[in-house]
Amino acid sequence: MAVSLLIVKQSYSVLSEDAFNLGADRAAAVKTPPERRQSIRFPIECEVRYKVLNTRGDRVSGCGKTVNISSSGVLFFSEHDLPTGTRLEVSIGWPVLLNEKCSLNLVIQGRVIRRMTNQTAVQIQHYEFRTHARTGPGSDILGAER
Repeated sequence: MAVSLLIVKQSYSVLSEDAFNLGADRAAAVKTPPERRQSIRFPIECEVRYKVLNTRGDRVSGCGKTVNISSSGVLFFSEHDLPTGTRLEVSIGWPVLLNEKCSLNLVIQGRVIRRMTNQTAVQIQHYEFRTHARTGPGSDILGAER
């Protein structure tokens, strides 16, 4: 029993000494794996439009919805199977108005770092907020003015 407590203690350094004094069964119920992420993820569902940057062939673009977002990345549902390393521009319809009047887009440039079934994770390399524009001359496919 002492050996199993030692293994649990080494595996989950976030546990306090008091948790090990409760017994092996109760300590196992209390343990929490260490958090590896450096940024907190916020579960925000917003409309997303994306396009692949620097393509020589077909222009790939699509729509989706965010699953979560942090200061270092965004996870969203996507229409395409985007390979790891692909450079993207992602425009997210921001849920808060500027001065309670003007719609905003959060425009991100980054690389695909992970792909799961219908979901794409992008590491943010650059971002900016843009005022939302109507579709027309001077706007890009994401509906944001340049």
